[in-house]
Amino acid sequence: MKVFRKLAAAALAVGLAASAQADTVGLGTMPQGTLGYSTGSAIARVLNEKMDIGAILQPNSGETTLIPLVNSGELDFGIVNILEAAQAHDGHGIFEGNPQENLRIAAVLYPLRVGYFVRADSDIHSMADLRGKRVTYGYSATGSTYLVLDALLANGGLTADDIKPVLVPNVVAGADQFLNGRADAFFFAVGAAKTAEVNASVPLRLIPLDDGAEGVQNSTTVFPDGYIQTIPALPNFAGVSEPMPALFYDNLLITNSGVDSELVKNVLTGLANHKDELAASFPLFRSLDPNLLYKEGLATPFHPASVNWANGDN
Repeated sequence: MKVFRKLAAAALAVGLAASAQADTVGLGTMPQGTLGYSTGSAIARVLNEKMDIGAILQPNSGETTLIPLVNSGELDFGIVNILEAAQAHDGHGIFEGNPQENLRIAAVLYPLRVGYFVRADSDIHSMADLRGKRVTYGYSATGSTYLVLDALLANGGLTADDIKPVLVPNVVAGADQFLNGRADAFFFAVGAAKTAEVNASVPLRLIPLDDGAEGVQNSTTVFPDGYIQTIPALPNFAGVSEPMPALFYDNLLITNSGVDSELVKNVLTGLANHKDELAASFPLFRSLDPNLLYKEGLATPFHPASVNWANGDN
């Protein structure tokens, strides 16, 4: 796209930042310790320090709390994944009968990489090995997670009936259940602060997925927006000391249809022009592509300002 070259112009960046000096925004995230919280913290820092936008971080228990606040305008922005946004906007899954019709995507941030973690010395080496094991499930505060969990289990030819579900309200609680010895495996995103915390007490290992044709088909049939790719060795991330296949899907910055277009454009400018600062705060932003903050074909509509921004209409 031509847009990133245009936005690289210093005069334009300074002008947009200056226009945003009066803006104060609420940015909702998942609980502290989650990848979403770390993502929002990095964005808030850049908006405050580089864009003169007063961003106030507001953690929530899960998407069932966070998304309605963004939809209603009580929060201006939020961090959720592509599945959560699609189910909320269309009124599916945990939002069945309660569509969040004002919800809009502001930007695609980077791909999430998720899976189940076990003790480093565990005899569980594949998703199929989870049969009969105590596995975190439930996630009452983050109901859309079910589809992701089912896609992971399907990769090993399993369903929820094949495991001993450990019911938890959210991912942080699931990690705590594992740490307390009440679960053999827990679900989390690669690179999250909580996994590092658990790893400090109980060395972890991510269960690699089957990236053969059958394993991929099993997972993507359950979760079409997900895709399996190999994570390189990430020694600084808990449980990923060697390359291994994991489930990927996009993480988003969401907003609502009533948020001012100039504000949305200013925020996108901050993301595009300050990738290095974002990555310094949270390494997963190294995967942010300034030319792909807008993607065509997603189920949830983008804010019109994001579309105009991507087309260079500033």
